[in-house]
Amino acid sequence: MSNDQYYGGQPYDPYANGNGNGQQSQQGADVTQTWEGQTWDTQYQPAVTYEQVQAARAQPPVSYGGQEVAYQQEQQPYPPYAPEQGSYGSHGSYGNGAPAAYYAEPQPHSAEAPAPEPAPVPAAAVPAPAAEAGPAYSSPTTSGNTRITDAQRARAEGRSPIIDPGMRPAALTAVLGLLLAGGAALGSYGLLVPLVLLQGLTAAGWFRLNGMWPARQGIALAFAGGLAADAALLATGREHAAAAILGTLGVWVLLCLVLQLRSHADPDERMYGLMATVASAALTVIATGLLGADPDAVVVGGIAVAAAVLARALPLPGPVSLVGALLASAGAGIAAGGLTGLGASGALLGLGAGVCALVGLRAAAYDYPSRFVHMTAGVALPLTAAAPAVYLLGRALV
Repeated sequence: MSNDQYYGGQPYDPYANGNGNGQQSQQGADVTQTWEGQTWDTQYQPAVTYEQVQAARAQPPVSYGGQEVAYQQEQQPYPPYAPEQGSYGSHGSYGNGAPAAYYAEPQPHSAEAPAPEPAPVPAAAVPAPAAEAGPAYSSPTTSGNTRITDAQRARAEGRSPIIDPGMRPAALTAVLGLLLAGGAALGSYGLLVPLVLLQGLTAAGWFRLNGMWPARQGIALAFAGGLAADAALLATGREHAAAAILGTLGVWVLLCLVLQLRSHADPDERMYGLMATVASAALTVIATGLLGADPDAVVVGGIAVAAAVLARALPLPGPVSLVGALLASAGAGIAAGGLTGLGASGALLGLGAGVCALVGLRAAAYDYPSRFVHMTAGVALPLTAAAPAVYLLGRALV
């Protein structure tokens, strides 16, 4: 607008009626209101500087007709504006006609108290940026996004990427070993129930140990291989245990090849899945060796594995824990040999079973860390790895 504003042919005074509300009193019912002069002059606008705005704010309230009208400017800064030559339109305005410098007219307010300003946010409530926080590691995904693994992070931080399963999986392994020993004392069919449980834990735990989960087809195929080996051994007898185990293993390797050939995955992923499936099926079938071994050897081996894993789970230094586990397995073998017909030779069988059990326990500790792996592979692999030693040493010593 221009400096002079007209309303109905008269100079416009927002406080002419004495009430300070900026309304023009009616001159008559037939008065026609008209606009005169330049009302939207975009070529010229009076520039108001920042100092003029601050001086207007500092003025006291003005009295009109005995009434005090207090008004204040909007609490917004008015930085000085200096347009560059050639960047905008003429007279400091933008190319679209908007003024380059803004001036604020006093806005009248009612006699009510002004709205309270928002309270400042305390500095303690604003979270400080985590400057020293390390990089965040996401959880594993199936979308193919690359990330650093927990084992790689442990190596980068100078820690061991191997975490032993602990006391709870060791206690479950000991319970399962005692169940196998008790079932072997009852007979082949008494041993079959804990053996099937051992084979199921082995199939599921090995796949998860290799980072392949869920892998229902592979787990089901490996578990079915163990069941087929059990059935073949029970059908042919303990004297043909080796033929039943090796024959079932050969058939299941062929089935694993067929399963992976039907897969539509990438060649590298297909080869990785083939190796995991074959290894899982092989371990599950090898566990059937406990069913084909001599019952006294199974009793000694189950008790020796239970003693070895419990001693290994004790909070002792690494070498001390390892030596203590081997001594515990040998001592348990001597004690169990005295209860059976093995006698002192049970120490050798117990020591061999203890060494294989520690190897299986070490393999289950490579996943860093995973409670599911520890409660499956950490429970089953010590007993599954000890099955060949129990079978071979039992046939040699009995």
